Amino acid sequence: MIATLPALALFAIAATITPGPNNIMLLASGANFGLRRTIPHLAGIALGFGGMIALIGFALLNVFELVPGLRTVILALSAVYLLYLAWKVANAAPPKEAEAEARPLTFLQAAAFQWVNPKAWYMAIYAQTTFAPDGPVLAGALLVGAVFAICSVPCTTIWAWGGVQVRRILSTHARLRVFNITMALLLVASLYPALTR
Repeated sequence: MIATLPALALFAIAATITPGPNNIMLLASGANFGLRRTIPHLAGIALGFGGMIALIGFALLNVFELVPGLRTVILALSAVYLLYLAWKVANAAPPKEAEAEARPLTFLQAAAFQWVNPKAWYMAIYAQTTFAPDGPVLAGALLVGAVFAICSVPCTTIWAWGGVQVRRILSTHARLRVFNITMALLLVASLYPALTR
């Protein structure tokens, strides 16, 4: 088990720092709302993704074996919800309007989003099937989930902080609009790997 921890941690870092729906949304949130208001979103990703990975390792992998079509249904629902989120990102209010009209994702919204995030599903299934140690299933599932939760905090914070830095050059409504539409298109593009498997 100890021998697999470094490999698991490296995989968790690579999975959580690379572009994907969570990080694109954090970049947009940092740019639109600042780092402080994005903290609940960050915490929701860390605990939501870690918890999702633990539950997948403990229960859902067996369910997928019994009901093979369930994966396809979850992927379809995930794609629809991601398109909705892309629309919301594209239409986010400019910084001054955002104070009154728009709000960043809450802790619970970010945690719940993990269940419809295609990248999260693939990373969770791969992590559990590849890195869960032999022994009690619950202990292994919790270990993999905990490593992901811990590793995701610095990785996702970098994206939110990057959004805050980008905010400085988004001083006009037109620039922010272009940025938000670009982030929305990248969010839609992040569906491609999941839909082509």
